[in-house]
Amino acid sequence: MGVTVDVRQVYKYPFEQVVASFLRKYPNPMDKNVISVKTVEEKRDVSTGIIYRKRIAVCQNVVPEILRKVSILKVPSIQLEEESWLNPQERNMAIRSHCLTWTQYASMKEESVFRESMENPNWTEFIQRGRISITGAGFLNCILETFASTFLRQGAQKGTCVVLLLLENHFLARTHH
Repeated sequence: MGVTVDVRQVYKYPFEQVVASFLRKYPNPMDKNVISVKTVEEKRDVSTGIIYRKRIAVCQNVVPEILRKVSILKVPSIQLEEESWLNPQERNMAIRSHCLTWTQYASMKEESVFRESMENPNWTEFIQRGRISITGAGFLNCILETFASTFLRQGAQKGTCVVLLLLENHFLARTHH
C-alpha cells in the first residue's frame, strides 16, 4: 500500500541562511531521536559549482515497545542516508533520503527541495515529499505504515521548527552585535 507525506514551508529568510541552518540542525535538544549525523562524502563539481554531500544519520528506534516484540523491529537504532546537491548559483538544494535499516521489509524515501521563493527572492521555499511502504510484516504492515507516517509528519514539523529556531537565533545574534 504505502503512505505519502507532503510538506511545504516558506521561510522568510534568504536561501543561504536557511540551507546553513538545515545542514547544522541535528543533533539538537528539541529532537532527541536523532543521535548523530556524519558527513561521509563531500565534493564540489568544479565546472558547475554544485556541492554534493552524503550524510548518515543515526536515529533512535522509535517503534513502540509492543511492536518490538517482533524480532526484526528489535534494533537499538535506525540509519538513514541523505544525499544533497547544493547549487549556490541557482540558489537551490535538492535532497534525497532513504532508510538503510529494514530495507528488506520497509522502504522510506524523502525528496526535498530548498529554493528561492517566487514570492520574494529573500525568502526560501521548502518542499518535501516522503513515502513509506512496509512489506513482509504480514498483518502489521498497515499498523507500521500508520505509525511511520505519523512519525514522519511529526519529524517534518520538528525539523521545520528547528530550522526556524536556528534562523531566529542567527538573526538575533547579528542584531545584537
